[in-house]
Amino acid sequence: MASGVTVDDKVIHLYNDMKQGKFTETADGKKIRKKAVLLRIDGEKVVVDPNKEILSVDGDEEHEDPLKRLVDLLPEKGCRYAFYDAAYETEDTKKCKAIIFIMWAPDSCEVKEKMLYASSKEGVKKKFEGIRQVWQVNGRDELDCSSVADKLRGHGSCLKTLEGRKL
Repeated sequence: MASGVTVDDKVIHLYNDMKQGKFTETADGKKIRKKAVLLRIDGEKVVVDPNKEILSVDGDEEHEDPLKRLVDLLPEKGCRYAFYDAAYETEDTKKCKAIIFIMWAPDSCEVKEKMLYASSKEGVKKKFEGIRQVWQVNGRDELDCSSVADKLRGHGSCLKTLEGRKL
């Protein structure tokens, strides 16, 4: 990669599990899968940001909006990459799923860090086959429901729902 940053094998494995919809089952039979995961550059390697993930429990209708939870995980003054498993419904199809690769680079971040993440983004993204969309996000408002719906609409579809909520 141009910046010399590599991707940890655990990140590639995690992405493949998300892409395949893999889940773990709890003792009471609930299925848990990763809905979003934050990644960071640690030295010369992209790694999973510890304890910065959103889990989805099948059958749990009371869960908080995953977009709001994703925004809450993002640091105020640091760049991150993220995988977000978007679930939406269009007029054409019943249900759609897309893994979105996000680069978070808030205005409050140091220029050197922004440059490192920006110069590494394309090389990092190439490690993840099947990424449907790549978003660069500089402010929390860019991840609210209407902004995300607009980004997903960019594929020419008319969205009916996003994360189970009518638009």
